[in-house]
Amino acid sequence: MPWEKSFDESEVLEKVMAVFWKKGYEATSISDLTEATGLQRGSLYNAFAGKQELFFKSLLKYDTEQRLETLRQLEAIEDPLVAFSTLFDALVQQALDDTEKKGCLLVNTALNLSHHDESVKAFVTKGMEEFALFFKRLIEKGQKNGQIPKTVRPQPTSRALLALVVGIRVLGRGTLEKAALKQIAQQARVLIS
Repeated sequence: MPWEKSFDESEVLEKVMAVFWKKGYEATSISDLTEATGLQRGSLYNAFAGKQELFFKSLLKYDTEQRLETLRQLEAIEDPLVAFSTLFDALVQQALDDTEKKGCLLVNTALNLSHHDESVKAFVTKGMEEFALFFKRLIEKGQKNGQIPKTVRPQPTSRALLALVVGIRVLGRGTLEKAALKQIAQQARVLIS
């Protein structure tokens, strides 16, 4: 009789994602994952090829629910300056509200790419590039409607804005306090003015 999955994969990935997000890929053991999901090791291995696949699928879930959903909502804002402010204010607030100091799973993964296979590396690279392209589109939109000066160069500025996002995500895990994080967010506004 073939093995049949007796659990909700989305629910399992939610629990697995929480463990990876809190502990990181390297520090997470299969025992951590079985404890978090309530599944036996065999059930996890029958449903997923192993720790790497569990991580990749949970990273995909995180990216879809967090980064992609956030960018979708921000792109719907008509005024690009409001979209920029909304994003950077939200990043600072998320850092302040993050009592476990987990940061962003995508950024955390980017900081430890040497521990991952090529599929994870490609996925993280693509996610960061998409974030930079989002900034580029906002800058170009703002230039088109006269809100952002033509002297602002979209490509390098979009990469600098991405660096500020990463900076807030990393330094917001406990290195910097509210005032310093707000200064970084303010610097994002300076870049587009």
